[in-house]
Amino acid sequence: MDTLADRALRKLRELHFNRTVRAVLAAPPICAANDGVVIFSMIGTRVLLPYLVAAKSLHARLGCGRFAILDDGTLTDADKRLLEVHLDHPELRSIASVDVGDCPRGGCWERLLTLLELRRENYVIQLDSDTVTLGPVSEILAAIDQGRDFTLRGEAGSAWLPVASFGGDFADLPASAHVQIKIESLLPQVAADIGGLTHYVRGCAGFAGFAPGGPGRELADAFSRAASARLGREVWAQWGSEQVMSNLYIANEDEPVLLPYNRYLNFWNEPVASEAAFVHFVGTFRYHGGAYAEAARRALSKLSV
Repeated sequence: MDTLADRALRKLRELHFNRTVRAVLAAPPICAANDGVVIFSMIGTRVLLPYLVAAKSLHARLGCGRFAILDDGTLTDADKRLLEVHLDHPELRSIASVDVGDCPRGGCWERLLTLLELRRENYVIQLDSDTVTLGPVSEILAAIDQGRDFTLRGEAGSAWLPVASFGGDFADLPASAHVQIKIESLLPQVAADIGGLTHYVRGCAGFAGFAPGGPGRELADAFSRAASARLGREVWAQWGSEQVMSNLYIANEDEPVLLPYNRYLNFWNEPVASEAAFVHFVGTFRYHGGAYAEAARRALSKLSV
């Protein structure tokens, strides 16, 4: 467990990072386009500045799209005014307005359910606030053009595989095992409970693309009912279950684009290669070694040109 000193150091690193990325407010505002592409995120006041780095750096490389935001309930009026100016009046929704139905509440489920509504008529890109786009994103532009889903891989070896490949011995798992490990060990059984699910991929919900149409929220409701029946609703509601559901949507809408991990990666406190186009600074090592701040500085220097 983190000690008090660890938490204090992390807080100091976060404050330093936020001072660094205030420069995003000097970068030119985005001119949004109503072209069928929506860049969607759930954010709150604490991540406003990092989110603007994520949003502006991705949009600069895409050259298309408009923004939609799910307010986690903490955005202030001043935050909303900044977003209007910098992201050209993004669509704002409130987390309190999301009906979760048979799905868990919290753990980003409201984000996924809102995304499923938005993607009825739009190509929706789910973008986490702790990401930075550093280079060309031709694979994403191709996925949009081809109407294919895409995902950041959870790890370098992640592959699009039949559901049966992910079964395991659930009885041997400790009670403390992560919900994603638990449900993946039961994936063949749960898929059989509801029918229609043939594939799965260990992707990362922090950056994923959903082509227009596709299954609606009925799939999420049905899978949540089946998963709750086998795991218990309290376990299924744990953090990480929403990512499993996101992976299932992407894996069962024809073969998805799995972004090459040497260019689209999660940061695990290792040097960021020069060819990296997109980096997700996951919480474990987010502020270690100044890599996040350096990536943000690199991206912002391109926005100011």
